[in-house]
Amino acid sequence: MSLKERVYSVLIVSAAESFNDALSALLPEAKYSPVCFVSSISTAKRAYAERAFDYVIINSPLPDDIGTRFAIDTCNAKGTIVLLMVRTDLHAEIYDKVAEHGVFTLPKPTSKPTLMTALNWMSSARERLRKTEKKTLSIEEKMEEIRIVNRAKWLLISELKMDEQGAHRYIEKQAMDRCISKRAVAEEIIKTYS
Repeated sequence: MSLKERVYSVLIVSAAESFNDALSALLPEAKYSPVCFVSSISTAKRAYAERAFDYVIINSPLPDDIGTRFAIDTCNAKGTIVLLMVRTDLHAEIYDKVAEHGVFTLPKPTSKPTLMTALNWMSSARERLRKTEKKTLSIEEKMEEIRIVNRAKWLLISELKMDEQGAHRYIEKQAMDRCISKRAVAEEIIKTYS
């Protein structure tokens, strides 16, 4: 899927209506959906607990918090890209605290082109995370297959008195002869002998 076809979910944490209106204009529904607005960190935590978002944009400060801890926690928890917008006089200090956790920061006020560039960077970062998530998933699936095959081998060893090499060869040969995966053979063995 091309970046132009991808749709991103967005949580905007901002108590400033003017900011929300300006940002809404930059988030066309064809590319950003759903877009949820909340006005405090506590409400943002509840919204994020209910649903994962691709992006979280925090317009700091908020009535209940500055937002740095939420930004860090959100970046560390899931595949979410976070943009924290802070006053220019605080930007360097907050950047030093959050950058190592993967939080993007922008000083405000900022311009529309700068915000558009930030959204493009967020898209690039999200897609990179998406690829990493797929690799992680395939590694986890492979590890699960190894566990299942090993369990089947031990069942063959204990039930049919095969040695480990013989059990391994048996599973591989069955998979090749029947044109199915080793996992499928192992699952049949587990079902038969468990």
